[in-house]
Amino acid sequence: QVQLQEAGPGLVKPSQTLSLTCTVSGGSITTRGYYWSWIRRSPGKGLEWMGGIVSDGVTYYNPSLKSHTSISRDTSKNQFSLQLRSVTPEDTAVYYCARGRVTVDAYDYWGQGTQVTVSS
Repeated sequence: QVQLQEAGPGLVKPSQTLSLTCTVSGGSITTRGYYWSWIRRSPGKGLEWMGGIVSDGVTYYNPSLKSHTSISRDTSKNQFSLQLRSVTPEDTAVYYCARGRVTVDAYDYWGQGTQVTVSS
């Protein structure tokens, strides 16, 4: 059973950098055939794919967020991380990490989500 768990601050001030980490258990983030994504849900935008990292370490980003988003991984800890720079209140959302299967291009495991509020 694969499990994903997000961790990070619940409150971030405008213009700061939001950093979230997803710890994966029950499966390796380097296993071929899978990709690992960050997705957020906000009242105004619904579900929004932010970007992801494939088993070989290649990253992909939502073009609308690419300029201030970075995704990385630590294979020794089986974790992947999100950094969102220069946040604004519009970045307030529930942030999820999820695993996708390449063969079906769908997500099969999700973290429970973590609420992040951007406010001064």
